[in-house]
Amino acid sequence: MVDTDCKRKMVSPDLPTKLHVTIPSPFKLPVSSSPISCSAPSSCSAYELYLRLPELRNLWSSRDFPHWSHEPILKPSLQALEITFRLVLAVCSDARPYINHREWNRRLDSILTSQIKLVAAICEDEEGDGSVPVSDKRSSLSLLPQLATWRKSEAFGKKILSTIDNEMRLCKYTLGLGEQNISGKPNLLYDAVCRPNEVYSLKDNPYADHIDNDENQMLYIIHQIIESWLHVSGNLLRRIDMCVDERRFGEASRDVYLVERIWKLLIEVEDLHVLMDPEDFLKLKKQLHIKTTGKNDAFCFRSKGLVETMKMSKGLREKVPVVLGVEVDPTGGPRLQEAAMRLYSRKGDQCCDDKIHLLQGMQAVEAAAKRFFFAYKQLVAAMMGSAEMNTECCDSVSQIFMEPTYFPSLDAAKTFLGEFWSHVG
Repeated sequence: MVDTDCKRKMVSPDLPTKLHVTIPSPFKLPVSSSPISCSAPSSCSAYELYLRLPELRNLWSSRDFPHWSHEPILKPSLQALEITFRLVLAVCSDARPYINHREWNRRLDSILTSQIKLVAAICEDEEGDGSVPVSDKRSSLSLLPQLATWRKSEAFGKKILSTIDNEMRLCKYTLGLGEQNISGKPNLLYDAVCRPNEVYSLKDNPYADHIDNDENQMLYIIHQIIESWLHVSGNLLRRIDMCVDERRFGEASRDVYLVERIWKLLIEVEDLHVLMDPEDFLKLKKQLHIKTTGKNDAFCFRSKGLVETMKMSKGLREKVPVVLGVEVDPTGGPRLQEAAMRLYSRKGDQCCDDKIHLLQGMQAVEAAAKRFFFAYKQLVAAMMGSAEMNTECCDSVSQIFMEPTYFPSLDAAKTFLGEFWSHVG
């Protein structure tokens, strides 16, 4: 129990009575280790080779425009978009009469729209950046113009072009993929930035020649999309750390909400698995020798990118003292909680507003990340049966979304303020 009488004047001089509010334990550093860790090295290596991640990483990390600060963020985003165009092509080309083409098209439309919105948000943040590579040329290598002219995907492709036109309206340039661009804005040098021909050269996985299963290509492309966005998220999280250290809280708050949206996008992409034919998918699981062997061997833990992104998302809590401008009390006192309450009571100051937005965004990232792992466990049950979900490996997934809040000081501040306002009036 915490006696809050000594703090009441900090929030309001009119608090009529002494409040006693039960709040979580104060925030302390260092924190206990995260339950998330990678699977065995052999499993991670097999996963990376299957997805050809070493080659993809070379594409994500290439710097063709070293003076363009947004290239490490935008390049892998566009490559994820290009890989999604390849998934559209694969679905439209799938000749199996029993797959749900209608639902595939609906979900791919939603996922592409979400990705285009993310790309547009990244581009909007480039205000005043004169190093963006633009020209009046359109892409000649992207798959999207082909999708917009092929009979089976024409309507789909034209809708995506319309979405690009609509979402890029606030940006100073457009993507140059064949959208109308009525305002005549310059086009991004898409082919030079994205390298769509090199992305397309990775269209086949090492098992493509000797596994006769159409779901093999679907699984391969879905996880390439996921890994691409995980790379984007990792770069954003590193940039957030740098912005916070340099006290650029407004920029950090914009990036932190992009990370939240990426976590939500990953849930949407993962859910594409439910559209796979159950028998074909389980047959593919056997063909690829996908099996769990114990703790931390859930298939998702074979992704080093996912594990690292989750750890970095959790690590945002270490930036809370910097944002609040106070040090952690070594005696375990509520110093951070009090600073958070003072901050929440201030309005109208740009720096304070930016800090509040950033702290809210950090908690939004936590919620979205935990939601991803909760959804993943349910997805495992839907695809492989509840027996697979109840194994020891999935228990480690459950630990992630059942962990206490990563931001106990912010949680305590809101608990106190909520209790305070419930007694006012």
